[in-house]
Amino acid sequence: MHDGTRVMAGECTTVFEGSREREQRGDVLVVVKPDNTVLVHDAEGYQPVAWLTRAESVAVEDGTVTASDGDELLRVVAHEEHGSARFPASNAGVPVADCPACGGTLVRTRGNVTCTTCDADYGIPSDASVTGGRCADCGLPTMRVERGEAFECCLDRACESMDDRVDEAFDRMWDCPDCDGDLRIIRRGGLLAGCENYPDCDTGFSFPSGLVVEKCPCGLPIFETAGRRRCLDGTCDAADP
Repeated sequence: MHDGTRVMAGECTTVFEGSREREQRGDVLVVVKPDNTVLVHDAEGYQPVAWLTRAESVAVEDGTVTASDGDELLRVVAHEEHGSARFPASNAGVPVADCPACGGTLVRTRGNVTCTTCDADYGIPSDASVTGGRCADCGLPTMRVERGEAFECCLDRACESMDDRVDEAFDRMWDCPDCDGDLRIIRRGGLLAGCENYPDCDTGFSFPSGLVVEKCPCGLPIFETAGRRRCLDGTCDAADP
């Protein structure tokens, strides 16, 4: 990726070679985004007349934009260039707080909270909600996440680990249903409640989003999730009403 968004306006010939071969000419606006996505817009509508998404390489020089990705190539040649420039660009999202590092705005975009001004970027669970609180140690906003209990912790996992909070609350709380071991809280791809006797016992359950509300007839906890009540063991139907 490169810094900023480049734009070029002009009377251009646009050639696309590859899956949809086409040549077009007209007054267009060419946008080269920081992730190497190239968009060519004409006078009508929101849909570009030509594009290449996250190209392997992009070159912009002397009124020509050339983008390539495997067997596909997009080239835009300006016969008369009306103007070109480079502008700052960032992710756009819902504002959540001021950035304590630079004073910019922290916004939530999909599974991240990022700063519109500096390179601050924090991955958060998709079900987490950013609260109005601030971390006492680093000043970042806090997030609320439900993993058996409701936890409020720092956005920055290096400052305060959500996994550690879940571990403190639930490690060894439940018995393994398949041996005499305890279920430990571990991260292996995702957050799991897995048997301490692994690999001799490979029993493990994905730790769901939600609150523990009662005990399942099978002995494991029942979680109240956004969609339904369910046992820690997602294949268990003993908790169904």
